[in-house]
Amino acid sequence: MLGAPRPPVGCPCGSGAPYADCCGPLHRGRRAGSPTAPTAERLMRSRYSAYVVEDVDYLLATWHPSTRPVRLVLDDGDAWLGLEVLAATEDTVRFVARHRDGALHEHSTFVREDGHWYYVSARS
Repeated sequence: MLGAPRPPVGCPCGSGAPYADCCGPLHRGRRAGSPTAPTAERLMRSRYSAYVVEDVDYLLATWHPSTRPVRLVLDDGDAWLGLEVLAATEDTVRFVARHRDGALHEHSTFVREDGHWYYVSARS
């Protein structure tokens, strides 16, 4: 890879807001300790965006320590094409993430600890 991926102009999470005003601050802030996603759905959307912009540090930082992998390697050039949230509760989000090779249907579980939301697990 020639360098860090260039952040998109529009936020990949589907909010319609610019990345710099939407998931960008969460990605930068989590590494600095703040800000944090206010809801499980917002965290899931920011994690999807982190996959799009290949922000492995953010993905690991927002993954609960009880289920977090030691290392996360993303495929170079993955082509994520869009996100659709189907349903959300306080601590779960059901969504479809479209990829150039198909679609990922997932029902993810989150937990809030010490004021931060964490991704715990998912089922298809």
